[in-house]
Amino acid sequence: MNGPRMTDSAAAEASVVANIAEVGALTRSLARQYEEIFVCFGTVLLETLQGTATMADAGRTAMAMADAASASFRDNFPNQPVYACRSACAACCYLFVAVPPGIAEAIAAHIEVTFSAAERAALMTRLDEAAVVAASVEDPIRLRRRCPLLGDDDRCSVYEVRPLTCRAFTSTSVAQCEQIAFDPAFATAGVKQNPALYRIHMEATSVLQETARRRGLPADQKGLARALLDAFKTQQDHPASASQVK
Repeated sequence: MNGPRMTDSAAAEASVVANIAEVGALTRSLARQYEEIFVCFGTVLLETLQGTATMADAGRTAMAMADAASASFRDNFPNQPVYACRSACAACCYLFVAVPPGIAEAIAAHIEVTFSAAERAALMTRLDEAAVVAASVEDPIRLRRRCPLLGDDDRCSVYEVRPLTCRAFTSTSVAQCEQIAFDPAFATAGVKQNPALYRIHMEATSVLQETARRRGLPADQKGLARALLDAFKTQQDHPASASQVK
């Protein structure tokens, strides 16, 4: 009497084990494919940027491709978080931002055609002040200072060409953002990011650095204020060819 029951039990156990093993294999395969998403993005972006005429063009292309990839993640992957980020929610605009080559150049070109002379002059003053402060501190990551590009209405004045770091930053809690931005006790704290979106934007950053290296240009990231001042200086020194820099 025990033999058949034991056989049935063994068969049921084997079925469960086989099902788990099959799903485990599928999971490992999907995990590999998931990792390949970021490798593929970086490879395609790097190849694409080789055809851009200027680093400003490379910056704009990288931002556009990063936006498209991020949107695809949000549209196609389940259980996406609900973000608290809204227009005029500007706590994150008090955090230090570094930019890779191409981004400041793209922003400077945008400002050149969208800001009035008075607005550009006022911005230069704010950028000078921000760059001096950032250079005076040992760890600018701990710096909390209003972004020179943040308008009086607490909206980004260059939102269309905002840096990759700004595009990558997301939050599910306004209170947490305000805490790390305005409470010195939380100066080293962070806000949990969407890992996929963050990786897309960090990959774009690395690709822009590699693009600059391949063109014989400085590839290090710079603080946003310093990078913009340098980009504007290039415009002034080479007004006829500023948009055609390598």
